[in-house]
Amino acid sequence: MKLQKYITICLCTLFVLCFSVWCFFIATPDYSDAERRSLAKLPEVTWESIRTGAFAEQFEEYTTDRFPLRDFWRSVKAYTRLGIFGQKENNDLFVKDGHISKIEYPLDTKMLDYAANLLTKVRDEHFPQNKAYIAVIPDKNAYLADLKLNYDELERYMHEKLEFCTPIRIGHLLSAEDYYRTDSHWKQEGIVDVAQHLAAAMGTEIPEKYESKVLTTKFMGVYAGQSALRCEPDTITYLENDMIGEFRVTGAEAVYDTVKAEGKDPYEFFLSGNQPLVKIQNPNAASDKKLVIFRDSFASSLAPLLAQGYAEVTLADLRYMNSSLVGEHVDFTDADVLFLYSSGILNNSTSMR
Repeated sequence: MKLQKYITICLCTLFVLCFSVWCFFIATPDYSDAERRSLAKLPEVTWESIRTGAFAEQFEEYTTDRFPLRDFWRSVKAYTRLGIFGQKENNDLFVKDGHISKIEYPLDTKMLDYAANLLTKVRDEHFPQNKAYIAVIPDKNAYLADLKLNYDELERYMHEKLEFCTPIRIGHLLSAEDYYRTDSHWKQEGIVDVAQHLAAAMGTEIPEKYESKVLTTKFMGVYAGQSALRCEPDTITYLENDMIGEFRVTGAEAVYDTVKAEGKDPYEFFLSGNQPLVKIQNPNAASDKKLVIFRDSFASSLAPLLAQGYAEVTLADLRYMNSSLVGEHVDFTDADVLFLYSSGILNNSTSMR
């Protein structure tokens, strides 16, 4: 019995020692492709960080991020929680009807106030007389989750706060199938009716006919890696016609960026992903109408459709451009303005500046 105990102790000690050596002396990546985020670095040891407890917190985060075979253990945890213990979520992600989605709850009116105040300030300083519109994009968990934001309440709240805007409702035109299964974003082929509805509400028209093309790149969305589950990849379909093919784009490589399609996030195929300022000029527009869109990443796939009704569309992203610089880079002369934001961004609006 003593020998058995000694062997058990030695094996456990050897296991801990080997993993400790692996963790601290064998190089691990600084970036997680699966989670699309930088991993924690070994914190600097200072008397102040030790005294305040900051070092302990940062060191715990470091060891968690750099643990050997981390992705394997993440998968074990996810399948154990969801499959064995019957939990409905893992790390605030849940699976329903083949979709992976993120729990966004509760509604945070402080965040909505921050967004509304910022957008009001931008309007007052840069385009007080221009016609303005607002459309709120529901997160896909509005169509999937039991525990979710009250999208209608969020929409009403923003409409009341931005009383200078004409509201355009689009939630009734969408369903879960209009979003990618492994990602937060909507599919371009699923929002043709949304683009037409927005265009009509703003007094213009866009074509109804497109040629659908499919990227050969398989799309594993942001939720696929974060969930640590085995997922079937999504397919990115994009829409072409003669008018879109002749757009002139500045601030992005192209309307459809084939280089970005091969990168870490293939959704960046649309207008080269998140850019502070993008301008689309349409030489075949039926009028000289102009539109400025304050947006998040959802607009990247919508803008090529909407731009068919305008001579010029400018997209400004306040997550990457400070609102104080808007007047230096955006021309509002004779332009309508559309605030187009997803409910997730509005409910976590401090990313906008």
